[in-house]
Amino acid sequence: MDWWLLVMAGLMEVVGVIGIKRVSEKDNLFNNILVIGAFIISFQLLLAAMKTISLSTAYAVWTGIGTVGGAVVGMLFFKESKNPVRLLCIAGIIGCVIALKMTE
Repeated sequence: MDWWLLVMAGLMEVVGVIGIKRVSEKDNLFNNILVIGAFIISFQLLLAAMKTISLSTAYAVWTGIGTVGGAVVGMLFFKESKNPVRLLCIAGIIGCVIALKMTE
């Protein structure tokens, strides 16, 4: 259950990052609520997950999901580079997150 909370925390971080991008393009109330709301939910889920998952693993997985999610969203919706080296780096982050889960 705690790993599920951690994954959801990471996904809400991605929603928050999307909100940041939207605020940078159009600073309005909805986009600001999206940023603040998503990060509040993300931090609450991270806090709940950290009751049983160690700090170092939980934080690394949370940031890994956010980093990979932000990069994928950027490539899919904001026309950012899909350079093969970039994709390899994303795969490396995913591999490290899986390895952390296996050692927990």
